[in-house]
Amino acid sequence: MAKKAKVTVHPDYKIGKIERRLFGAFLEPIGNWVYGGIYNPNHPTADDMGFRQDVLDAVREFEVPAVRLPGGNFVSGWDWKNSIGPVEQRKAQLDLAWFQIETNRVGHDEYIEWTKRANTEPLYTINLGTEDMKSAFHLVEYSRQPGGTYWSDLRRKNGYPDPHPIKIWYLGNEMDGHWQIGSWEKDPVGFGIRTHETSKIIKWIDNTAETVFCGTSDHHRHFPEWEMAALEQCYESVDYVSLHHYHSAPVGDIANFLNASSVFEDYIRTTIATCDYIQTKIRTPKKMYISFDEFGVMFREQSEVLFGRRGWQDVTKDYHQFAPRENVFRVPDPDNDERQFRRTQNQMLNALALSSILMLFMRYADRIKIACMTGGLHNIITYDGVWKTAAYYPYYQLNRLTRDCISVMPAVDGPTFNTEQYALSGSMQCHAYENVQAIEAAAAYNEEKEEVNIFIINRSVEDDIEITLDVRGFEDYELVEHIEMYTDDLSKGNSKENPKAIVPTVNKDSKMDEGKVIAVTKKLSWNVFRLAKK
Repeated sequence: MAKKAKVTVHPDYKIGKIERRLFGAFLEPIGNWVYGGIYNPNHPTADDMGFRQDVLDAVREFEVPAVRLPGGNFVSGWDWKNSIGPVEQRKAQLDLAWFQIETNRVGHDEYIEWTKRANTEPLYTINLGTEDMKSAFHLVEYSRQPGGTYWSDLRRKNGYPDPHPIKIWYLGNEMDGHWQIGSWEKDPVGFGIRTHETSKIIKWIDNTAETVFCGTSDHHRHFPEWEMAALEQCYESVDYVSLHHYHSAPVGDIANFLNASSVFEDYIRTTIATCDYIQTKIRTPKKMYISFDEFGVMFREQSEVLFGRRGWQDVTKDYHQFAPRENVFRVPDPDNDERQFRRTQNQMLNALALSSILMLFMRYADRIKIACMTGGLHNIITYDGVWKTAAYYPYYQLNRLTRDCISVMPAVDGPTFNTEQYALSGSMQCHAYENVQAIEAAAAYNEEKEEVNIFIINRSVEDDIEITLDVRGFEDYELVEHIEMYTDDLSKGNSKENPKAIVPTVNKDSKMDEGKVIAVTKKLSWNVFRLAKK
């Protein structure tokens, strides 16, 4: 017999507008994301610039709203000036982040051109590690000034007569991290001042631009103190705070894996509190918004742990350590389509965990305005011949069914589960959570079209759960359809040979009566309830 839960959704419980940028992706030259992925001049579908048309077609079909690029650790050692002009004259350089040789065959202009061909918005990351404000000045002038200056005329000479359509500028990448080239870990005030001055330059060149402060990456021991010290220096000149987090759970621990949104929520709440504290301290009416521009969930093997307080890693022994790595630099191989950064196991669990995080962002739609899924392109398509993983489908539905919508807060009451504390390493640890709702929900309301789409995940490992979806507040609405996706075999997943092993189907057994929908959600399932006014 199925356990029971109640979910209430009412149009009065509005949170905020769901921005399209919430369903963006993140791209940097790691693995075969760029060389071999979006770019391969020897691929059968390659266009005149070497971009793979099969990948472009898939990105356009998905309608990816925005892509943060070229982002990641790579950018902190990248000189954009080495990557413009005739390809044969460009300077190859070492990429110390990923120990590879960056050939710059795909450079600044190519990244922007790819976004144009993909019909997506570029969210551009500026190097504030090894480069200085003058480099940023020249980059923005090159990209946004129509003409009449050395750098803007050089862009025109390079084949781009019109300014590049960049509106969002990320000011550095994970600059608080000791692993970052040119890290500002030990000087948050200095980084805040550098951010403020760089943001001023950008907005004086282009007064339509928006800038993003590079906040603390992951749950480091200096969070949120580093954030406070840096943000206070630049609060009035930037528009967003950038957050990054990767949730790692022990292999096979499904409860902790699917409880990622609780961990993310703690991080988000602390960041919002930090921003609001700074807002009050400097006496400004300006509200700070969030760009969660790197995130992911994964299983990790146990590594060595130096136990400290509370039975988990003593992080003071894990930070501020420097050790040279093996000096092996590799050249990206654009012909290699077999290197898959994202593996295809645990597809159903990946789909649920990533969707859970996106639903969390919806529940904070009043503050989170941008989000870029790490490996987002890999989570919707794969590069060894384009096909769709299971994660593609909820990602696609969230992207499509939330447009022009207001996020509405659901109330959930049902079966719960607990998680156990663990420490995989110094930076991969998590405390225990109690009474986590097995049913997780988010809702998108389009008042003009008189439609509401309710997204529900059953995170129970063992139980189907019958839900009573109370939508009586939406008078004269009826159930259009209940879409569900699940598998009875978690080892099963989509593949090039079998691309439809896990796909959504319509559940015709769900019924609506007197403003309540009665439906059974399968264990470990994704569900969409679509309602519209009669």
